[in-house]
Amino acid sequence: MSLVMTTPPALEPVTVAEAKAHLRVDGDAEDILIGSLVLTSRLHIEAALGLALITQSWTLALDRWPRGNHIDLPMTPLQSVDDVRVVNGAGIVMIIPAESYLVDLASRPGRLVWNNTIPPIPGLPANGIEIDFTAGFGATADSVPAPLKHAILMLTAHWYEHRDPDDIGTSAAQVPAAVSDLIQPFRTIRL
Repeated sequence: MSLVMTTPPALEPVTVAEAKAHLRVDGDAEDILIGSLVLTSRLHIEAALGLALITQSWTLALDRWPRGNHIDLPMTPLQSVDDVRVVNGAGIVMIIPAESYLVDLASRPGRLVWNNTIPPIPGLPANGIEIDFTAGFGATADSVPAPLKHAILMLTAHWYEHRDPDDIGTSAAQVPAAVSDLIQPFRTIRL
C-alpha cells in the first residue's frame, strides 16, 4: 500500500501574518522561516492525526483488495472518491464505475463500500489498484477547526524559539503537551 498526495492544499490554515502576530514578530526578515515553520507544523499535526486540514487530493495504491466489502481511506475527513482504477493482466487500466460502490463520508475513516459488486482482480502483483480521493475540512482556512489552527500557532512558536541545533534531542525540542492536548479530541479512536 502506498499513499501519495497528488494535489497539495492551495493555502495554509494559518497565514504568515497570523503566525507573526502570535510570535510578536515585526518586520519581514523572518517571513520565509515562519512560513516554513507553519507548513512544518501543519504537516506534523496532519501526520499525527491522519487528517487533511485543507482540501487536498490523494492516490491510494493497493496490491490487492482488502477482505470484506469496504476499503478504509487513510485521510480524514473524506470529501469524495474521485476515481477507482484497476490494471488487468494485459496492462489495460479499467475504470470502476461509480455505481459499483458507495462513498461513506460519515464514517471515520471514510470508506468506499462495494454496492453488491465484486471488484475485478488486478493483473499486477504490486500497485494494480489506484483510488483517487479528496480529503480535508474545506478549501479555506475558516473551515479548519479553531483548536487545530491554534495548535499550529503554538507548535510554530515552539519551533521558532527552539531552532538551535543544540536543542535537538533535548526536552526543550519535544512537542509541548499543550499542543498534544489541543489535538487530542481529533484523534481517531479504534475500538
